[in-house]
Amino acid sequence: MMNDKFNDTELSSALAKNTLDQIPSPKSDAREIVGLVKHGGKIDGYQLSDGTSVSKQEGVQMAKNGEIKGVGVAHRKDTEYLKSIPDDTEDNNLGNLPSISG
Repeated sequence: MMNDKFNDTELSSALAKNTLDQIPSPKSDAREIVGLVKHGGKIDGYQLSDGTSVSKQEGVQMAKNGEIKGVGVAHRKDTEYLKSIPDDTEDNNLGNLPSISG
């Protein structure tokens, strides 16, 4: 039986964080992802808060280096990708960001 130490939001957040392989510590000048670059409906890259666009692989490496904030690194099979760090709002989830055709 589960104790009442966590409320549902905290538990959901804790479970979601378990899906991340790595949560890098962002540097003070880290950028944010403001849009998704898509080709044929699939995420191919990320648009950053400074206006630049990077490939999915570049974004993963930048996040690992602390250059992108608010994301963690996850994987599906052999492919690494970025995922929002769970918090109490869904507005900043990557899936809710605008898409840019690349």
